[in-house]
Amino acid sequence: MLDALTLDQMRTFVTVAESGSFRAGAGKLSRVQSAVSHAIANLEAELGVLLFDRSGHRPVLTPEGRALLSNARDILLRVDAMRARARGLGEGIELELSLIVDTLFPIETVGAALKQMRGTYPNVSIRLAVSPLGGPLDGIVDRHFTLGITVGEDFRDPAIARKALTAVEIVAVVASHHPLGQRTGEGALENAALADHLQIVQSDPSERTAGRDFGVISPQTCRVSNQDAKHAMILSGLGWGRLPLWQVERDLGEGRLVRVPTAALGRNSQVSAEAYLVHRIDEPLGPAARVFGEALTLLCSDARNIRSSSGVPGSGNTL
Repeated sequence: MLDALTLDQMRTFVTVAESGSFRAGAGKLSRVQSAVSHAIANLEAELGVLLFDRSGHRPVLTPEGRALLSNARDILLRVDAMRARARGLGEGIELELSLIVDTLFPIETVGAALKQMRGTYPNVSIRLAVSPLGGPLDGIVDRHFTLGITVGEDFRDPAIARKALTAVEIVAVVASHHPLGQRTGEGALENAALADHLQIVQSDPSERTAGRDFGVISPQTCRVSNQDAKHAMILSGLGWGRLPLWQVERDLGEGRLVRVPTAALGRNSQVSAEAYLVHRIDEPLGPAARVFGEALTLLCSDARNIRSSSGVPGSGNTL
């Protein structure tokens, strides 16, 4: 009977599947191999299907096992989330709120939300880090931080809950005295023309983008470790690159930077990326974290409303 299934059986099934053998799974579960084999056999009997083909040197998931593995993972994630929520209901105020933020997200908005949180919980300490690309997700997955803010759709994890906050506008810019900056009004450039010029690129401190490049067009690159350095290199005229509109809006308005004259990087050299507030589903959020999240969501909503009502071209619904 399916009612006889236990969470322990499902956790054993998932662990063995991810470990590649009954022996390795037993080691991860701190059990003897015979107990693990017995638990899998009982689960197979109750489900009425074979989960593993044991005819070879190592057990291999059967087609039925592969199909049911995703269900088992989903059930365990939901149970972990329920347990975390139950623990959070009985816990008090955090001693510290730890937060890691994508470099593309406006840090002043984060500061404003943290200030509101401190108004409610003045004794809560704050630990804040800023990191690009896969860094924020790594910080949450590895439990170094309680909350994170990620930007874009490239970094996801099934154990991480996400809540959409706002769109961040990202624009391709170059110094007005750079050769590309002198070409405004001469027609849109193709990728080949951009590839003739040095591109300033943000490096990823995580391994999530190993072997991949995001938005890199030119074979000539200058890779920098932080966004302030990228901004400074572009302002100096060394090369062109993409930066969040909130960081370069004043430079554009005062003529130090101009948009790269191309339609290959979005309309008006600009694209939108969604920002998300993220946390582990199996880690309960304390009162301070919840107040911060509520304050941040409201600030983002207010910013969208202000942008929409101002009628600024290309800036609606953004921070």
